[in-house]
Amino acid sequence: MTLLSESALAVSLKICPQCKCSLAQEKIPSLALANGLFRGSLPDQFHDLTWVEEKICAIYSITAHVTRLFQSSDPSQPKVFHGNTCAHDTNVMSTASVLPRTPADINGFLSVVFIGPQPFDPKRMGMLFRVRKHKIWSFLVWLKSHNCLYADIELDLAVLDQYPADGSLPGLHERVPQTRRRAMLQVMNR
Repeated sequence: MTLLSESALAVSLKICPQCKCSLAQEKIPSLALANGLFRGSLPDQFHDLTWVEEKICAIYSITAHVTRLFQSSDPSQPKVFHGNTCAHDTNVMSTASVLPRTPADINGFLSVVFIGPQPFDPKRMGMLFRVRKHKIWSFLVWLKSHNCLYADIELDLAVLDQYPADGSLPGLHERVPQTRRRAMLQVMNR
C-alpha cells in the first residue's frame, strides 16, 4: 500500500493479510496498538533480562522451549557449547496467580537435549539459562506498579528464595538427557 502525503512524498507501508482484511472492513485490527496493547518501554535496568528470567515473571506461559546443545569434541576447546533453541507455541499452559514461577514450573516448559563427549555441566552454560534473583524481584515489583495485569498478582519471596543469587536455573541439569556424540552420529548415519 502506498500513501501520498500533502507534499506528494510517497510512503510505502507493509500490512499483514489479517490487518488488511480488518482495515478493509473499517475495523481496528485485533493486534493493533490502538487496542491498548502497547504497555510502554522497559527501563534500561531491565534490558539485560534473560529469556528465562522473563519466563519466570510471566503471568501467561504460551510457549515451550526446546534447546539442543552440542559440546565441542575438539580437545583444545572442550568447554565450548553450540546449539539452538526453538520456542513452540502451545495453548495457554499456565496462568499464574502467584509470581515468580517456581523453578519446577519453568523446567516443565523446557526441554534440553545435550550431545557431547562428557557429561553435561550446567556451570559452563554461561548466559543461556542464567537467572538472577535480584533482577527477577526488581522486575516483578516494577511490573506490579506499572502494569495493570500484575496489580492483583501476589509476589512470593519464599518462591524467590528457590533461585540462586546469580546462576543457572535450578533443577535444569536433572532434565537434560545425556547423549554421547558417537552414539548419536551412528544413529543419524543409519
